[in-house]
Amino acid sequence: MLKRLPPAFRNFYLVTGFCFFVWLLFLDSNDLISRVKMTNKINTLSNEKEFYQEKIQEVEKDRKELMTNKELLEKFAREKYLMKKESEDIFIVQEE
Repeated sequence: MLKRLPPAFRNFYLVTGFCFFVWLLFLDSNDLISRVKMTNKINTLSNEKEFYQEKIQEVEKDRKELMTNKELLEKFAREKYLMKKESEDIFIVQEE
C-alpha cells in the first residue's frame, strides 16, 4: 500500500510538518482566523483610544479656559445650560 502513495506522502517529516501546519492554522485555540480577528479588534480599539485621548485633551483645554475666563464661563452657562439672571427672559429659537 505504501508503494502506491506518491514519494512526497511517504516522507514522515513532510507529513508530520503538514499535519502540524494544518493543526496550527485551523484547529488550535490560537488559529489563523482568531489571530486575524484579534488583530482587527486591537486596531479598532487603538483607533478608539486615540480618538478619546484627543477628546480628553480638548475637554481639558476647554475646562482650563472656562476656569480662567469668567466671561467665557458665563457665555458657556447661558448657551449650554440655558441659565439666566433673575431679571432676564429666555427665548429659545429652534431651526427646523
